Amino acid sequence: MTDQCQVVISLWPRQSPSAGTGLAELLAAYHLRTEAEKGAAVADVDGLPDRYRAEISDPRSAFADDVVIVAASGDALVGCLVLTAPVDGRSEVKRIWTDPAFRGRGIASRLIGAALARSVANGVRTVRLSVWKWRVGAIALYERLGFTVTASWDARDQLVCMERAV
Repeated sequence: MTDQCQVVISLWPRQSPSAGTGLAELLAAYHLRTEAEKGAAVADVDGLPDRYRAEISDPRSAFADDVVIVAASGDALVGCLVLTAPVDGRSEVKRIWTDPAFRGRGIASRLIGAALARSVANGVRTVRLSVWKWRVGAIALYERLGFTVTASWDARDQLVCMERAV
């Protein structure tokens, strides 16, 4: 890798309060790409389901009980991850996304590492996530980071559920 661009991982909005627009853009890209991969492509954010539009328009409210971890390069957000509030010793990673122009630089690994560290600090015993089966690169990354496939907690077809102890 020849690009040595500095990427900083931080909590949003506490450590990155001005990054709201950037987070909304990352969430929009994530949801638009996911819908397209599922065969339900929409032209823009207005075509997304209401719950996704709500996350994009007001991430602070949508994730009020959760921890949002962001990756920034300079003033631009280039990655995000949502870690749900612990329930019964378990948290879930959601909305992990790296700007395609910044992939291959370890950002997703660092976001997950930050989520795992935060989980330990919060007394969480298990972190889980779900990923679409066609995202083989993501599945391979999660496996390298110690996640294993487990019984599904979600009835959606083609969703792979994974977890790991922390």
